[in-house]
Amino acid sequence: MSQDRSEKRRLHWEKTRNLTILVLVIWFIFSFVVHWFAKGLNEMSFIGFPFGYYLAVQGSLIIFVLLIFYQNWRQDKIDDESGLGE
Repeated sequence: MSQDRSEKRRLHWEKTRNLTILVLVIWFIFSFVVHWFAKGLNEMSFIGFPFGYYLAVQGSLIIFVLLIFYQNWRQDKIDDESGLGE
């Protein structure tokens, strides 16, 4: 019984850790990488704005909000799979 519980905890932590790493990588890309290459991206246009500017100003904010919802939704599924949800 105890071994089954520790296995569930290990799997829960592994999935949670992988989710956190994925979210942090996406966050890093849209926080730093997009801004580093914004000048080069400005050669393209998106709805009348330079593409690099649009990604840096609007795109990053949209991605951050979507990341919050995605992480919450996915973590709830992980918790439910492990029997930790309500």
